[in-house]
Amino acid sequence: MKIMAGNSNLPLARAVAGYLETSLTDASVRRFADEEVFVEIHENVRGEDVFVVQSTSFPANDNLMELLICIDALRRASARRITAVVPYFGYARQDRKPGPRTPISAKLVANLITHAGADRVLSVDLHAGQIQGFFDIPTDNLYAAPTMAQDILEQTAGQDLMVVSPDVGGVVRARALAKRLDNAPLAIVDKRRDKPGSSEVMNIIGDVRGQTCVLIDDIIDSGGTLCNAAAAIMDAGAASVSAYITHGVLSGGAVARVDNSALKELVITDSILPTDAAKDCERIRILPIAPLIGEAIRRIADESSVSSLFD
Repeated sequence: MKIMAGNSNLPLARAVAGYLETSLTDASVRRFADEEVFVEIHENVRGEDVFVVQSTSFPANDNLMELLICIDALRRASARRITAVVPYFGYARQDRKPGPRTPISAKLVANLITHAGADRVLSVDLHAGQIQGFFDIPTDNLYAAPTMAQDILEQTAGQDLMVVSPDVGGVVRARALAKRLDNAPLAIVDKRRDKPGSSEVMNIIGDVRGQTCVLIDDIIDSGGTLCNAAAAIMDAGAASVSAYITHGVLSGGAVARVDNSALKELVITDSILPTDAAKDCERIRILPIAPLIGEAIRRIADESSVSSLFD
């Protein structure tokens, strides 16, 4: 087994390799003068089981090309099996046609990864479950919920806990987390979205008065939806509200928006390399997921069960 990394999140790749008590494959992933990606592997990978760790986060197109070229280089170097480990799968929000003459970019990216030569894919909290079906190769979707649930229980011991979904579409995810938190009660934020990137909170479904509320979602991008939801929950009488989000995209002024919000704390995983602004923000905390990814890689390499990680 070998672990190879692109440049999107080297600290996470090193942490995964450390968990597996190995070192990263010696390789160069660099740019020509015109910004073309060039990959060179400096050790023998013939017949090896290779895992390429690369999130397709910002800059999404550059990181995606790095992933594809890494896979191609490994295929041409006669690696026995290539697994694309994509902690954050970019373009996942374009998983259907919301209107006429629009692409399904998640399917396109799945095709690109497959045709580049990947034999299987490993990701964390895909935005939509059906994206697994976009791949014609085995795809494992890991869940950050067990890691989050353990942290939530440690942080909220003895408090009246309530899990809140920031929208109707996230109810399944929120219910799964609530079940892990000793069947904590569930509330839902009802919102109306006028256009992409903006939302208006209309109502809270459920009684949050006096509760320690935990918002759960897979992605925080601009932060507008989450901050509006937190404000509405506090206006409804909650004791406090924190948010646990798997992928901290945090584009534009999201960090400043979180810092000035009603959120007590925003907890994100390191599936995406945190920016300096996110690291410096006192309201944002990073939850490591290298042990989760590392254990899944070990089980794939050993041909043992990955799903039992979440039992």
